Amino acid sequence: MKYLLDLILLLPLLIVFCIESLVKLFIPKKKKSVAGEIVLITGAGHGIGRLTAYEFAKLNTKLVLWDINKNGIEETAAKCRKLGAQAHPFVVDCSQREEIYSAAKKVKEEVGDVSILVNNAGVVYTADLFATQDPQIEKTFEVNVLAHFWTTKAFLPVMMKNNHGHIVTVASAAGHTVVPFLLAYCSSKFAAVGFHRALTDELAALGRTGVRTSCLCPNFINTGFIKNPSTNLGPTLEPEEVVEHLMHGILTEKKMIFVPSSIALLTVLERIVPERFLQVLKHRINVKFDAVVGYKDK
Repeated sequence: MKYLLDLILLLPLLIVFCIESLVKLFIPKKKKSVAGEIVLITGAGHGIGRLTAYEFAKLNTKLVLWDINKNGIEETAAKCRKLGAQAHPFVVDCSQREEIYSAAKKVKEEVGDVSILVNNAGVVYTADLFATQDPQIEKTFEVNVLAHFWTTKAFLPVMMKNNHGHIVTVASAAGHTVVPFLLAYCSSKFAAVGFHRALTDELAALGRTGVRTSCLCPNFINTGFIKNPSTNLGPTLEPEEVVEHLMHGILTEKKMIFVPSSIALLTVLERIVPERFLQVLKHRINVKFDAVVGYKDK
């Protein structure tokens, strides 16, 4: 009874905060300056990571670029330099913890203290559970989740000391709602979203609110990793559009960045509508892509 009474007493606050949030939707938030910041982006040799590096290069930052692909990372660095930024490429396999720690040590010695960390590197295998090989499952978690722990442990201490910095988690809409034939990927992205949310609360509990956090959760992106994707939620997203939303979210210190914004509504519906209605809704959304199915009905 006491718990119920406490909830009732909180209702006025809920109403006030809902009105406040609604008003804020119509008031453009001022973008912060990142000039002079050292920005580290993992998976910067292609796709979202590369385009994000280009955008930060235009904002007078110093870039540290990580990728497993040497040619890709060198190309990204060259373009960033043409845009007027200092760029320091490092070949790093984000599935290897000790390689991450070793590269982080070099970054501190050769470049300086990272103040914006964009954990973007990721892998995806489009297959059912039986067609996904054990090493592929392990690598999915090593890159999509565990690497976030190692990079954050390496660079967060200085941010916390200065009470200044930004940790960006590139997750996915698949970190909020599940899709068949992406079992390992969805599981890893749920973990990435959980990492972001738990880290955000932990920083607040430690009084380090000057260290900001953001999490990007887009729908299918036209990067070639998933073949022939389609959904009734809208057309496949172009990388440039996603990066535009990502940069706006980072610069306005938005915690959760959904692209498109309708993904946010879907995540709410999944928690409140009946299961049978949810199945009908998912059928209407009709997510499709090319996948390998290893299960055989004997």
